[in-house]
Amino acid sequence: MEIKVKGTAAYATPEFVRHHFPDRYDEWFAMLSPQCREIMEGALAYNWYPVYEALVEPTEKVAQLFYDGDTKCAWEMGRFSAEYALTGIYKFFVKIGSPGFILSRASQIFSTYYDQGEMKIVERSGRNAVAQMTQSESHPIMELRVGGWIERALEIGGSREVTVEISQAVSQGDPVTEFRVAW
Repeated sequence: MEIKVKGTAAYATPEFVRHHFPDRYDEWFAMLSPQCREIMEGALAYNWYPVYEALVEPTEKVAQLFYDGDTKCAWEMGRFSAEYALTGIYKFFVKIGSPGFILSRASQIFSTYYDQGEMKIVERSGRNAVAQMTQSESHPIMELRVGGWIERALEIGGSREVTVEISQAVSQGDPVTEFRVAW
């Protein structure tokens, strides 16, 4: 069964392109499949969309057009998505929370964005934590975007010297995708 993502998650991708590459937005948009274009153009926040067309394909096209094919740009897109999502009143909650609180909220937010799997904190000590994302399937782009999102959410919350490392990945055959976080 294909993973689906909420329309709110899809919003950040066209905004990323508009923000970083405004003169080339139309070129990027023209590269997308018809189904992906439809999502990028008019995703409804409360609707569910196939993760490939809503996140993976548009990120692959960003990588192809602007990053010489390097899909590690997905990390930057995840960071941008956190910045985009954590504004207004949500920024207040992130700013008043400890890193542990923010990570626990990231776990709750994950379930509102994806229709399958979960994210949970499996270890926490001092200035370190391990979060695991469980899904039956995944894609490296999705994992990179989530890692970038976690990193930027902690920075918005006031943490310094944040590092997030993906130590296991479902997309690479591991049973979970694991994020080792330090701040």
